[in-house]
Amino acid sequence: MSGRVGFDCEVLVIGGGIVGLSTAYAITRAAPGTRVVVLEKEPGPGRHQTAHNSGVIHSGVYYRPGSLKARYAVRGSAELVKFCAEYGIAHEVTGKLIVATERDELPRLHALVQRGRENGIPVRELGPAQITEYEPQVRGLAAIHVGTTGVCDFLAVAEQLAESAGATGASVRYDAEVTAVDRRPWGVAVRTAAGDVVRARVLVNCAGLQCDQVARLAGDEPGMRIVPFRGEYYELARPELVRGLVYPVPDPAFPFLGVHLTRGIDGTVHVGPNAVPALAREGYTWRTVRPAELAGTLGWPGSWRTARRHWRYGAGELHRSLSKRAFAKAVRRLLPAVRDTDLRPATAGVRAQAVLRDGTLADDFLIQERPRTVHVLNAPSPAATASLPIGREVARRALAVLGED
Repeated sequence: MSGRVGFDCEVLVIGGGIVGLSTAYAITRAAPGTRVVVLEKEPGPGRHQTAHNSGVIHSGVYYRPGSLKARYAVRGSAELVKFCAEYGIAHEVTGKLIVATERDELPRLHALVQRGRENGIPVRELGPAQITEYEPQVRGLAAIHVGTTGVCDFLAVAEQLAESAGATGASVRYDAEVTAVDRRPWGVAVRTAAGDVVRARVLVNCAGLQCDQVARLAGDEPGMRIVPFRGEYYELARPELVRGLVYPVPDPAFPFLGVHLTRGIDGTVHVGPNAVPALAREGYTWRTVRPAELAGTLGWPGSWRTARRHWRYGAGELHRSLSKRAFAKAVRRLLPAVRDTDLRPATAGVRAQAVLRDGTLADDFLIQERPRTVHVLNAPSPAATASLPIGREVARRALAVLGED
């Protein structure tokens, strides 16, 4: 098989979340006329991580200087604001506070100031009185204000990416779950649950919560497994208590940012997330259990090594998951006025966290190239913020493979 004969497209993208759609969008802009097909197993775009998050446009202040997360979040946040403005998507650059409530958090807060400056992000240091100027109900020993943080409707962004990519040559197919991948020297053939076969010269795996499964379907051992963590949120019954975005000082040992307060574009204030292991890849509640997926998680050596290393942290998260009183107590560290009755359960999200064999939680975005294939294997938060630069990078790699033919 050679040339264009027999191919349904040049590039086949598996996954219609914000990263997969950004990749399709980037390919059609960089190489007009390139035929792109996106296969998404759900009936619409962005049904998982894209639509189940806090809606925050991250500044990039947390991430190691020089890392993909730092570079792409800083660049992506500015690009995302422009994209939203261009297409009339709801967004607002609100800024946020990162607040230290205990003395032992102060060195970490000062380290964040330095990290933010190394990443080129404007950061302002605040004392207790200045904190209340921004957030009258918030209490802390010190804080930093990060002006470039904001909020937006990420699902609307994904829908616009799909529409724009479709207008320039991409075909997005929903209800198209991939069940088999046959990779040959000439390209790839992918079969869906409906029995359709799509042939392409290059495969791009942006399957999010299923990305390691897709890698193995393609015959690749990615050296990691997705271990799903559910992020549980509450909605604040008294949203007037919070003006904008308020975060604790994160623990540098974890990729999670801790329980924070987020005023969304619709004016509601979400509190969370609490991070607990999910019992299924798409386990948005404790009731959702998929034994085969759970067995896969428990059978990965890295899962047990992570658990042994961080069991104290995990026990605290689990306690807050099962007890609203404990969750509210954690929130009162930042917002003393919160009562238990102020917290109403809200929709949870699931983070597709890559865990390596040695138990390390993958800290940076992880993109691997294999013959005729590009795998995106770790793209949790801030991937939505960084989706435009990530999409361009994945597109560059896919187009380079095409250029070799």
